Amino acid sequence: QLQLVESGGGLVQPGGSLRLSCAASGSIFSINGMGWYRQAPGKERELVAAIRSGGWTYYTDSVKGRFTISRDNAKNTVYLQMNSLKPEDTAVYYCNAPLHYYGGHYYSGDSWGQGTQVTVSS
Repeated sequence: QLQLVESGGGLVQPGGSLRLSCAASGSIFSINGMGWYRQAPGKERELVAAIRSGGWTYYTDSVKGRFTISRDNAKNTVYLQMNSLKPEDTAVYYCNAPLHYYGGHYYSGDSWGQGTQVTVSS
């Protein structure tokens, strides 16, 4: 099973930026979908962004225009660039693979990272 390790979280002021990284233990070249989820206290885990081979991307409405997902197959790494951060972005962010895209929806795969905390506060 693929091992995923997230990094890049931290404390940032509203309006600030962070870049999360998800390093995989093996090649992600053949993995179609990869994504970032987040879970805030008392809330369900939600898909924030996804990327598929060919460059197709998905963003949940609340982060559109602020977050950018990308992947570097040569480095076996997926990134989440987060700009204009808001207090409501505070959550633990998890990397997931392989995402499955079916019927217009994404479904999580078996591999999860340990999560990285993002806190947006002044």
